[in-house]
Amino acid sequence: MTSDMCRVTRTKHGRPVHHWRRDLVELAALFTAVAVADGVANLIGHGPDGPALLVISAVVLAATAGFHTWWARHHGHAPPAEDTSARSAAEVRSAGPAQDPDASAPDTAGASVLWRMRTTVRDEPGSLAALCTALAGRRVDILSLQTHPLAEGTVDEFLLRAPAALTATELTRTVSLAGGASTWTERADAHDLVDAPTRVLALAARTALDTAELPLALRQLLGRCTIRSLPATPFGGGRGPEPVPAEGVLEDTVMRLRAPEGGVLTVERPYLPFTPAEFARARALVELDSRLGPRIPGGHDVLTLPEGADITVRRVDTGDLTAAGAMHERCSQRTLGLRYHGPAGDTDRYLNHLLSPRFGRTLAAQTASGRIVGLGHLLWDGDETEVALLVEDAWQRRGIGAELLGRLVTMAVEAGCESVYAVTQASNTGMVAAMRGLGLPLDYQIEEGTLVVTARLDTAAVAARASHEGRAERLGEAARRD
Repeated sequence: MTSDMCRVTRTKHGRPVHHWRRDLVELAALFTAVAVADGVANLIGHGPDGPALLVISAVVLAATAGFHTWWARHHGHAPPAEDTSARSAAEVRSAGPAQDPDASAPDTAGASVLWRMRTTVRDEPGSLAALCTALAGRRVDILSLQTHPLAEGTVDEFLLRAPAALTATELTRTVSLAGGASTWTERADAHDLVDAPTRVLALAARTALDTAELPLALRQLLGRCTIRSLPATPFGGGRGPEPVPAEGVLEDTVMRLRAPEGGVLTVERPYLPFTPAEFARARALVELDSRLGPRIPGGHDVLTLPEGADITVRRVDTGDLTAAGAMHERCSQRTLGLRYHGPAGDTDRYLNHLLSPRFGRTLAAQTASGRIVGLGHLLWDGDETEVALLVEDAWQRRGIGAELLGRLVTMAVEAGCESVYAVTQASNTGMVAAMRGLGLPLDYQIEEGTLVVTARLDTAAVAARASHEGRAERLGEAARRD
């Protein structure tokens, strides 16, 4: 710091700053040089070859002075050796616009990537500064920083913009050498540029509008994690999960919260322990959902089928259990068997789970009289997402199933899901055709007559919406919303 301050005072308005101390030093040096020259001249002049040596010395000095003058004229634009070693290119360039932007700042034109990084540092003064200095040395820009105090140490969460050539391994090594421990890195995207308070408020607003948003909001709040909702009463009867206290339980990489409907909500994240701050945020979001109670957004779309009949598509929940049960009673055993992969006994238990917004989203297709003729489910299954369809026999092969599936996939894309899968039977050609009609990459797995078709969504969110709009046009959609 001292050398930098001295260097700053060496110039003023682009010209050297002279001091009287420097003048005294120069005069003393001049007098010393004259005294030394006089002594040498007296010593040489009184010798036998003194005059000749003096003439030769004068010629050599004149030649040296002439060479120095020539060299200074041809290389006078070079910066002083002192500045060359002490200043960077950014410090010596002119204050005005650069003539060649690429030459003055070559790194700004290079590609960069976004990283999310979390590391633990010692809880002592200067530890964070040392880490930031190390990142700056690798030309890494810190876009945002969150701190999570722990009993021992502090967890710092960064959003970084780094040169594309800097690998995750190199980034981790740099942080480790600067004192960071238990470092975790993950590629980020533009959505992570939103600051933490804004993101939390947006997630709270989404949860307040729709009960089904709670698992998605938790996943976006906590990053990559697996969320499982265990009902208080299992489908097949028996004992439910162990109850948790009202304040929840935090165990390293697992947190367990009391679900709004009375069950247990388990959130698990591999390798990366949850901090008390994250636990508090998740608990507050679940408490908000519990206070608001079950709810789904209103609104509906009216579709005109090719034969002229109008069908309404809307979100439904457990309040529509009676109408959904009546549709099941009108379905044939074959249709129910293809949907539930066997005899569909105990329908009430199935429907109560399927229609609950706590476990996913359900769309219904209903006639003008209000009778439900088709159901489409988007179900949260841990870190995966399942889609399922059921259309009443008399309304099959009219495009209702494809319309419901397209809307469910659009919801999955908006929720940030990477894929959706459907479990059916190999003989269910209608479901297979609907999945193929999405126009997305599909994976097929067949085991003992059970077919699992997985559609990958991470490659083409736009393609899913475009496919949905294409199907709507073929059905002659006349949209009308509340």
